[in-house]
Amino acid sequence: MKVAPVLRSLRSRGSEQLLVHTGQHYDANMSTVFFDELDLPRPDVDLEVGSGSHAWQTGEVMKRLEPVLLEHKPGLLMVYGDINSTMAAALTACKLQVLVAHVEAGLRSFDRTMPEETNRIVTDHVSDLLLTHCSDANQNLAREGIDPSKVHLVGNVMIDSLVRLLPKARTRGILHDLNLMDGNQSILPFVLVTLHRPSNVDCPERLLEIVHALNELAKTCPIVFPVHPRTRERIAQSGIDSSRGHIQITQPLGYLDFLCLENRARAVVTDSGGVQEETTYLGVSCFTLRPNTERPVTITCGTNKLVSGNLDGLASLVRESVQAPPRVPKPPEYWDGRAAERISEVVLQLHG
Repeated sequence: MKVAPVLRSLRSRGSEQLLVHTGQHYDANMSTVFFDELDLPRPDVDLEVGSGSHAWQTGEVMKRLEPVLLEHKPGLLMVYGDINSTMAAALTACKLQVLVAHVEAGLRSFDRTMPEETNRIVTDHVSDLLLTHCSDANQNLAREGIDPSKVHLVGNVMIDSLVRLLPKARTRGILHDLNLMDGNQSILPFVLVTLHRPSNVDCPERLLEIVHALNELAKTCPIVFPVHPRTRERIAQSGIDSSRGHIQITQPLGYLDFLCLENRARAVVTDSGGVQEETTYLGVSCFTLRPNTERPVTITCGTNKLVSGNLDGLASLVRESVQAPPRVPKPPEYWDGRAAERISEVVLQLHG
């Protein structure tokens, strides 16, 4: 969702590009379908790293990316987000004295127990160009002493993909497929759920608490839960019964189907950073099952609420939101579908 608009914008300006897929996300439902739906070309290089521990995955990306950079000698390596591949690729380029641009720079949760926080900090401090999505991120980088001449506020590139594909997403049949339409073809008020972070799914007691709260909520409104492979595995390992309470469990969804559900949901329960941003743009109430967020702008300017600790009140909290009138979206500055254009301008100023 992040690379597609930038790739398209730079291509329209005649920029030569090489698309490298590390293979950190390799499941067909988590990778291939996104290339198809986002109109991304197939990767020029697929490192096929796959899953593994944080250290193993980081090392494999570095080992497999280095010969690619040595062969093609790029003038600039662009990395996105905060996953292990982001940090590994940035470190590899830095050591080879290849310039690095970080898209979505400056995010901070101030929680070092999150592996993504380490990835963000390291990536930002080895990058030559830091492309931020909101003013909060600029302030974070300034506090860490990063040269402000490297930092450029460009907006949220994920929203570019959302703006471009929302009309197409609205035509999807997923609402009918999941029986979320009544006899008059009106959409039933429903809640969308996504969970994947270790703090929520790796602890059986915490996962049981979440499923119990969702089952309680499902007594009064439909819940759709596209299950991340990691979460499905943990549910099975823990022996948790997620079928009670009429929660609709689905496979991971493609971008268009998920966006259709997200746009039509009355509320979303998640631990995903990207979903916090998308719901802010869409004006959909979002309940984030975390004690913190690296995207505080989704709270101050958007619809996001953090929910941590005891979840006894989660069902009633979400139920109130489902019953409330729909919100009017008020996206933050530069969340306008044109972030990729601003990124292209900054990159081409640097590299002509």
